[in-house]
Amino acid sequence: MFTKVLIANRGAIATRVIRTLKQMGIQSVAIFNEADADSLHVQQADEAYSLGEGRAAETYLNQDKIFAIIEQAGIQAVHPGYGFLSENSDFVKRCEETGVAFIGPTTEQMLSFGLKHTARQLAEDNNIPLLPGTGLLESLEQAVSEAEGIGYPLMLKSTAGGGGIGMQLCWNRGELEQAFDSVRRLSENNFSNSGVFIEKFIEYARHIEVQVFGDGQGKAVAIGERDCSTQRRNQKVIEETPAPNIADDVRSELHETAVRLVKAVNYRNAGTVEFVYDQKSDRFYFLEVNTRLQVEHGVTEQVFKIDLVEWMIRLAADELDDLDVLGGKLRSTGHAMQARIYAEDANKQFQPCAGLLSEVSIPAINDPRFNSLPVDSLRIDHWLETGIEISPLFDPMLAKIIVTAEDRATAMSRLDTVLAETALYGIETNISYVREILNTDVFQQGEIYTRYLNNFVTRPCSIDVISSGTLTTIQDYPGRIGYWDIGVPPSGPFDQYSFNLGNRLLDNEADAAGLEITLNGPALRFNNDTQIVLSGAAMDAHLDDMAIEFWQVVDVAAGQTLKIGKTVSAGARAYLNIKGGICCPDYLGSKSTFTLGQFGGHAGRAIRVGDVLHFNQLETRAAAARLAPKLMPDIGNRWQLRVIYGPHGAPDFFTDDDIKTFFAADWEVHYNSSRTGVRLVGPKPEWARSDGGEAGMHPSNIHDNAYAIGTVDFTGDMPVILGPDGPSLGGFVCPATVISADLWKLGQLKAGDSINFIPVSIDDAVALERAQMDSVSSLEMIEKTVSAIPLSSPIYKHIDEQQHGVEIVYRPGGDKYLLVEFGALKLDIELRFRVHALMLWLQDNPVDGVLELTPGIRSLQLHYDSQIISLDKLVSELDNAIASLRNIDDLDVPARVVHIPLSWDDDACRLAIEKYMQSVRQDAPWCPSNIEFIRRINGLDDVQQVKDIVFDANYLVMGLGDVYLGAPVATPMDPRHRLVTTKYNPARTWTAENSVGIGGSYLCVYGMEGPG
Repeated sequence: MFTKVLIANRGAIATRVIRTLKQMGIQSVAIFNEADADSLHVQQADEAYSLGEGRAAETYLNQDKIFAIIEQAGIQAVHPGYGFLSENSDFVKRCEETGVAFIGPTTEQMLSFGLKHTARQLAEDNNIPLLPGTGLLESLEQAVSEAEGIGYPLMLKSTAGGGGIGMQLCWNRGELEQAFDSVRRLSENNFSNSGVFIEKFIEYARHIEVQVFGDGQGKAVAIGERDCSTQRRNQKVIEETPAPNIADDVRSELHETAVRLVKAVNYRNAGTVEFVYDQKSDRFYFLEVNTRLQVEHGVTEQVFKIDLVEWMIRLAADELDDLDVLGGKLRSTGHAMQARIYAEDANKQFQPCAGLLSEVSIPAINDPRFNSLPVDSLRIDHWLETGIEISPLFDPMLAKIIVTAEDRATAMSRLDTVLAETALYGIETNISYVREILNTDVFQQGEIYTRYLNNFVTRPCSIDVISSGTLTTIQDYPGRIGYWDIGVPPSGPFDQYSFNLGNRLLDNEADAAGLEITLNGPALRFNNDTQIVLSGAAMDAHLDDMAIEFWQVVDVAAGQTLKIGKTVSAGARAYLNIKGGICCPDYLGSKSTFTLGQFGGHAGRAIRVGDVLHFNQLETRAAAARLAPKLMPDIGNRWQLRVIYGPHGAPDFFTDDDIKTFFAADWEVHYNSSRTGVRLVGPKPEWARSDGGEAGMHPSNIHDNAYAIGTVDFTGDMPVILGPDGPSLGGFVCPATVISADLWKLGQLKAGDSINFIPVSIDDAVALERAQMDSVSSLEMIEKTVSAIPLSSPIYKHIDEQQHGVEIVYRPGGDKYLLVEFGALKLDIELRFRVHALMLWLQDNPVDGVLELTPGIRSLQLHYDSQIISLDKLVSELDNAIASLRNIDDLDVPARVVHIPLSWDDDACRLAIEKYMQSVRQDAPWCPSNIEFIRRINGLDDVQQVKDIVFDANYLVMGLGDVYLGAPVATPMDPRHRLVTTKYNPARTWTAENSVGIGGSYLCVYGMEGPG
């Protein structure tokens, strides 16, 4: 037996062959185009070799490259799969010349059956039924003359190739004359052979093929037949065995005829004899022989309980049992059906699709959804996983879904169920199209014919993106909640008030996804009827040539195009809500797009030209629904943002005059603003201190704590209002936080707008949010008037050191967040352990209304629902929790040693600094070189010293979010990842003196945003 076999193919067939090789104990060797480097067949093979980049001709069809790998890897045999070199007689001959076993037929057999006109001659010589036809045609005149004798309709065929290429149906002489030269050119270009011939066409023909296997010594067996009549453009879509509605005597005659033909040439290995079956007359006619394994071989394997690939390998190794004995054991049980899954858009003439698969959810037999199925009733051959990029270079087939059942009706139902549970998102596939076919009467009755799908029309619930606009993303409400502690922001609609009103007008669920449109909108063509609402900032909008208004339900008919232009006057964002909502996978519990993290929404990015978005088809409502004017948000260029003073303020960080100035000033929105944050231009603070101490050079610096959405974050002297895609953790002071009822306004701010901050009480903020929620729910305006309050302290409660052994400060961050700080403003691992202990206690003893817990260096932020729990009640619960903490000195924290690469002065960092200098601040002390700044501020001799310190140190991670914070540890790192337990030692305090200095502070290592 062979010890090492090369698979000269890619995709589903490559993974299929590797599976058998592993079962046989044979080493598998894969080859791959760089576009397929992440494919499953590359990962699963024992060895894999790159063919480089380029099209198939430079890679999978490049025999010189493949034979160089064969020699390098010590290959004994090659399995060609199907397609590519599987029927290339030159490749077979070269294998034979180099002493490598080709797992397939001989060169001569491949040549005999490879050209359709010679295959017809072989069939005629062996009394195989043939459709009336011709040999190779020399001229158009000959073709016209022969056609008169055969009669129309007829098929003009290329003698070479396959897969439906080079075939043209002609209903009359005019069509034949028009097609003749084009078919010859197509054949020459694709197969280097311009030979064509004519064959009689049967209008309601079925495509039946017989699986054969020969031993090369004159023995051959038929292993059932398959019905492959479900085709579009001569490309098979669904295959099944046994073929329905065929009399047993006809079935037997098909098998006997196929065997007689292949025995005549002493056929070796697997092959398929294809027939045209006229279901009106119950007669069949020879079509061609495929001298390879077929795409649909799996259905035969399922009902006969055999492995054709293993048979092929054993025969090539001269270790296959006597074929008469094997044939005598063959028994067909049940019914198998296969659906081919293609990357193609059925709504665009089956245009192939390429792009990123952001979700791959393929059922398995052990999936709980299918636990009632027999063990061997589901088989899926594929090469996919989430994150795979589908290349435009190759055949668009993605997977083959095969089901087996006791009868055809059950197999159909089972296949439809599995298809319904299969999710491939990011590009278009034919899954829905196949399901529609399965549910037609003609298919269910087993009477489908090869041209039936030519007139089969599908109308998907989808939207074609004609143009994308400035920035258009999928968002849902409330977004991605519960991951703030690991640096994943909520995202969601920036103006959630407008978005929620649009969904409410459509009677959608509150979490139905829609589109957020920034400044300039997209053009979208709808492929099915639906209803929409445009909300938010007014933009020029037309449905075809008809102008449409915002804030009302609009009927959209299939084929209509919605064009959304620029904002009319004020505001930055509009929203497109669609009846039933947009369909896309949930990522971490939400459909919202987080473009910086590259996840959620449509492949983690803004939509682009050519994208297809799907929507749920639900019962529509009367289009008369229109929003009451009182409910429409007041969108202008001058804004009042109501805020809660804090979490940081005077006198600790700002002077009293700073805070007065902050609330008195007219702030201007800076052009460098986004969903991450809205940057403001205005007066600089005087600051209550000269620097940030251990935390940094600037007085705005503090040890990192979690941020609240809507908090005003002073990054140096310039404030930024943090948005729904903002950072979760940072080291800057925040003097005010926008209340929940006014967060929507942040989404409508644009460059040049003017802002005033108005301080209100937490109780009023809670009441305002409740009124807003009730207004959306009832679609009736519920007014709640509040007034500005005098400024007091940003601190809600202070507990001195005597009570718990450490000072504790409660700082509200708006009406939804509470920051609990421990101890003095220093980097101290004891404080970090106290924070961790409180977090663990709250996780073990959850408080109703608390949504998220996010630790910082010396703080814990609680995100809570103030409609469920009041701030007073929350603080009372925290007091009890802190009082309950015991044995802090003995706390064990699960930990692990992780080895990660650090990027050092790379091009991306330099570009970021360059952009910062251009758009924000040119004279920042860390510009134009962060590395030189670190050297200078730490008094080091050269940059190499900075590098040595950074790379030689071990670090203790103290904060986890979109910023990772570390202090060096004394123990040597294990060269492997390992779980360890970090134990707090009160005798050793970690301070800035123990840490690597960067700007007088600890090292900040920036890592991936997300849960990873």
